[in-house]
Amino acid sequence: MTVLFSIFKKDLNINFSFNNEFISIVCFFLIASIGVSHGALDNYKGKKFLKKFNIKNSLYFYVTYIVVSIFVILLWVILPEITLILFLIIASFHFGKEDNVFKKNKIKYLDLFLFLKGALIILAPLYFNFNETAKIFEVLNLKIENIDSNILLTLMIISVLSNFVINKDFLFPFVDCFTIVILNYTFSPLVAFTIYFCFLHSIRHSISLINEMDNRNLINGTKIFLKKALPLTIVTGLLFLIGLFILNNYYSFNYSILKVIFIGLASLTFPHILLEYLLEKNEK
Repeated sequence: MTVLFSIFKKDLNINFSFNNEFISIVCFFLIASIGVSHGALDNYKGKKFLKKFNIKNSLYFYVTYIVVSIFVILLWVILPEITLILFLIIASFHFGKEDNVFKKNKIKYLDLFLFLKGALIILAPLYFNFNETAKIFEVLNLKIENIDSNILLTLMIISVLSNFVINKDFLFPFVDCFTIVILNYTFSPLVAFTIYFCFLHSIRHSISLINEMDNRNLINGTKIFLKKALPLTIVTGLLFLIGLFILNNYYSFNYSILKVIFIGLASLTFPHILLEYLLEKNEK
């Protein structure tokens, strides 16, 4: 299987250069806008959670959310390796859970299968573009040695199979996995992740939020969603830009972009997942 992929890759390799600043800028702005927008309703979810405890002052939510985000950034500065590994584990579970649509009911070890499913987002770039992915990890202060490609391929197969185990539909998990594999086979890790995060993960989650706004009228639901999501999306995008300008004084432009993207996403992912967990737990 490894030999087969390497043969095809000789004919279809349009990877973009790691140093291509234009591509990095495009990825940065897509992630800082479309990518983060699916979490831009967390303030409304936070208010919903506070109501369960009869707390009317939404300031408690904002302060807690910001404190958790800042804590993640500080933890990354102090313990970058541990924080990145923890982020990859949590992100894998998050991707596996939120990207799942046709989930079967009553599956043993469901959380484990969801984690394995989402791990494909991490495994695919390591398998198809190990050196470039390792370079990104190194920018984020985590050095990884060479990993046997057969081990990565085996883990990818386990991830794909996990997708089929937890889904009652066959076509969706096939297309889902195939898309992720093709993206990472064709593009550089940053470009592949940007396309996945913005146009598969984020938009898929945004559509579910739009349905919650108005499941009878898609246009009206979209208008409501955009109106509510735009303020925090703009604020987050501006914070990403500020972070980029600050880091650019100490690192190269591309390195600064990578640090802002992934450390910024980590600082947003942790409180976002925590909020989702608390809401889900209190709704049971």
